[in-house]
Amino acid sequence: MPAPLIDGLQYSNWGEPIFRQMRQGGVDAVHVTIAYHETFRGMVERIEEWNRWFARFGELIIPGRSGDDVRLASDTDRTAIVFGLQTPDPIENDLGLIEIVHTLGVRFMQLSYNNQSLLATGCYEQDDSGITRFGREAIVEMNRVGLVVDMSHSAQRSTLESIELSERPVAITHANPAWWYPARRNKSDDVLRELADSDGMLGLSLYPHHLQNGSGCTLDGFCRMVAESAERYGVEHIGIGSDLCQDQPDSVVSWMRNGRWTRQTDFGEGSASAPGFPPQPKWFRNNLDLTGIAAGLTAVGFDDPGVEAIMGGNWLRFFDRSFGPGQDVPS
Repeated sequence: MPAPLIDGLQYSNWGEPIFRQMRQGGVDAVHVTIAYHETFRGMVERIEEWNRWFARFGELIIPGRSGDDVRLASDTDRTAIVFGLQTPDPIENDLGLIEIVHTLGVRFMQLSYNNQSLLATGCYEQDDSGITRFGREAIVEMNRVGLVVDMSHSAQRSTLESIELSERPVAITHANPAWWYPARRNKSDDVLRELADSDGMLGLSLYPHHLQNGSGCTLDGFCRMVAESAERYGVEHIGIGSDLCQDQPDSVVSWMRNGRWTRQTDFGEGSASAPGFPPQPKWFRNNLDLTGIAAGLTAVGFDDPGVEAIMGGNWLRFFDRSFGPGQDVPS
């Protein structure tokens, strides 16, 4: 099969128009967020919704639970949908739910989302206490069943400890290097070097709050950052994790940032004058524009194998070795 086109993270307003757009754009797989602050039951409701879409639009989308599902999607002109959680809320405080979540098709779980969780510290907390006792147990269980540890929204110490503790490679599915743009959500050089040394994956983000010059970021500027990242961390550890929130109303931002934990408005990475979704850069508005990034990578000097690796080949390799069961927990 030709090299796949894979997006490492989206939270779009899903439905037939976007499913057809993904096919028009040749997108072979997308990691989709199915829960932010939902409980286990709330997550199941989202899976029920996706199951209805799979039944109704089976000619466009299929469940993505393995690398082979991505290959099947590519061979049959469909898009594989890989489920992920942006908080550990759906496992509540029950270690046994990790295996259940994986059985239901979830393949990524963030250990924290901006705030302190039962597992780890989020990047908006003042104090980072690292991975908790429950978090250490959760990482062992996630490694065992094949649920990827995602540290996209976690704080520095927690992220470094997760990389050290996890026996399987960790992912940062949607963030950029802080040396390029120092957003609180972007990751330090120390973190990204440790991630690469452990054979983890970084999905580079196209969300304007993570970009140098925000919505005014240029394709050339973004691709030059990708090139420097490849030099520092190795091209084999880099992919795209666009963090695209296409067609979502601004009200969704409140759910993403606030959940149920506060009655105050938490503007997070935006400013008080612009609490909603920022405009996307003109060169990346939706799934139709992903192939334009490939052209931009070529323009800054990547050869064809390098472009193919970044645009999806690296994610497919990561899926192949991460989604199945690992070593059993010692008795």
